[in-house]
This record gives sequence, C-alpha cells and structure tokens, in this order.
Amino acid sequence: MTGFTRTLVLLAACFILCGCAGLQSDFETPTVGVSSFRALPSQGMVPRFEIGLHIVNPNRTPLKLDGIVYSVILEGHKVLTGVSADLPVIGGYSEGDIKLTATADLLSSMRLLTSLMQQPQETFSYELDARLDIGSLRPKLHIREKGEISLARTDR
Repeated sequence: MTGFTRTLVLLAACFILCGCAGLQSDFETPTVGVSSFRALPSQGMVPRFEIGLHIVNPNRTPLKLDGIVYSVILEGHKVLTGVSADLPVIGGYSEGDIKLTATADLLSSMRLLTSLMQQPQETFSYELDARLDIGSLRPKLHIREKGEISLARTDR
C-alpha cells in the first residue's frame, strides 16, 4: 500500500469512529404501558379493539416513532395483532399517549374460548408484545409487558 492510500484509509477510519462516537450512547429504553383497552364497532365478522399505550421518554432527545408492530397474547393465544405508522413524536423527558386499532384473530380467539370452556378460571395471563421503530440509525425497541387480568369481584 502506498503512503497516500494508507493515509486515506486511516482518515476514513477516523471519520467513521467519530461518527459512531457522536451517536447517543446513553440512550435509555422508553417505558410503554397499556393505559386503555376497549371494543370498537366491528366491520363484518372480525372484532376490533382500541388499545391505548402510554409512552415515557426518559431521554433528552425527542422520540420519533416511525412505526409499531404489536400483538396481544391471552393465555398463550395470540388474539390481537396490528401495525401503525401514524404516531406522534414524544418529546425529550416527556410522555405521551397513542391509540392503536387491533384486529382479532378469529381462529386463535376460538382456541382461547375452547380452552377457557374446558378449564374455567378467574385470572388470565396477558402479554403485550410491541416493536417500535425509532429510526434507521437505532435498532427497533422490543417491549414486552406481562401481567394478569382478574375477573374476580373485589367489592364484597
């Protein structure tokens, strides 16, 4: 390699390293929680639901959401899925709410109902699985929230 080529390669490597160092390394994963869940009027036979998500951005830079892919799993059955690209920007050190419309998977919902009819229960496990696209320079954020829903009456 000639001296000029070697210098050019070293300069290119320095520019690449400086560019990577400029990326924010102290990026904290935003918090995503379910804030609401309600049935929508159905169009045809497929039930639809509105899911409200509350997002907390613990970073100084605004969180520009390019898209989200999500699913809701009840008792191990993926019953709701959806995508959205119409999302707001969540400012730095702030929080915001988004509403998503999810469509029920009829076959998976029927499997869940069959399972519940065979083995009735008062609590159900749920899981929200969401992948948020926050731009091409950052990897997608994978958020998974698990919990239980109780149908038992508590006002006795």
